[in-house]
Amino acid sequence: MMGAVVMVKNVVMMGAVVRIAKNMTKKILMTGGGTAGSVTPLLGVVDKLKYDKEIVFTWIGTKDGVERLMVERENIPYFAIASGRLRRYWTWQNFTDIFRIKLGFWQALILLKKIKPDLVMSAGGFVSVPVAWAAYFLRIPVLIHQQDVRAGLANKLMAPCSKVVTVVFEKSLQDYGKKAILVGNYVREELRRPLRRDWAIEKLGLRLDMPVTLVMGGGTGALAVNEILDGGLKEMTKVCQVVHITGKGKNLLDESRQINNYKPFEFVNIEGMIKLYRVADVIVSRCGMNALTELSFLGKASILIPMPDSHQEDNAQVFAEKNAAVVLDQKKLNSAKLASEIINLIKNKEERRRLQEAIKGVIKVDEGGELIEVIKKLI
Repeated sequence: MMGAVVMVKNVVMMGAVVRIAKNMTKKILMTGGGTAGSVTPLLGVVDKLKYDKEIVFTWIGTKDGVERLMVERENIPYFAIASGRLRRYWTWQNFTDIFRIKLGFWQALILLKKIKPDLVMSAGGFVSVPVAWAAYFLRIPVLIHQQDVRAGLANKLMAPCSKVVTVVFEKSLQDYGKKAILVGNYVREELRRPLRRDWAIEKLGLRLDMPVTLVMGGGTGALAVNEILDGGLKEMTKVCQVVHITGKGKNLLDESRQINNYKPFEFVNIEGMIKLYRVADVIVSRCGMNALTELSFLGKASILIPMPDSHQEDNAQVFAEKNAAVVLDQKKLNSAKLASEIINLIKNKEERRRLQEAIKGVIKVDEGGELIEVIKKLI
């Protein structure tokens, strides 16, 4: 009889253990998209936590955004919802997008009820807004990661719904009050690993005997930068190889125009970007915070072209004030000017070395895993 009781207790105890193990599984729902800038920091978090078997991830993004390919490569379940944005200027799209945002809210509400996440996390992007609102309605904790110096409209709309806002700059602590925690920006583990330059050059199909300039216009490319670059390619490619991430459908060259030492790509995955960072002597970039964080961490001599009349100008100003990069105003920029700046920097090794040292540490990097600690406390 006692043996039977013990066995029953053991069964009950085993059942309890099983139930506890199931309850220990935590679900984190990531949301963001439209550009890679709001996606890469979240994938960095996934990379850091993916070996924790008690945490599972899902993602809500846009139907056709660049994030879908990035997320699905990581084998994360992906759900698309309607997405709209509220522009700070007059356009009929503001009216139609209101309905898309409302639809996105109801779609997000249904998905959140189905997924039942323990935490919703966003690093920006308008697709995140209805998701954060729906999470707040369902009393699911929301974490916002604010990367830029100036708070974007999407993050401003989500902030009231959030439990915590992690920030990269001390100035942002004032923007979000008691909710804000200074953590810095996460850098992908792959960027920390050594990589032989000659091996990377061979894999990219480049020449060893000629310096390399990398031009990147953000996650979706920048048509304005592409057009300015195009007019100076012939001069630039006399002194360096130009590797250009154009963005989907934004390559200006057709088959009839072949330029030696010029290599365009519509999109480059993480592995390709790591190789390009390693081989580039000079990098021309937009001023999304993810790109700036990586340039700062790696110590790359950089020419920055912020998107006009946007938060990117505030990001670039931080580098200009520290004399840590060449910052150019797109409104005053032409092909000859950009070509001249690139050629001068390629030829001036001392200035490149100075910029390489000056840019290091401009952006606070989350070396100690502060963001991960915040996430673990919330779940």
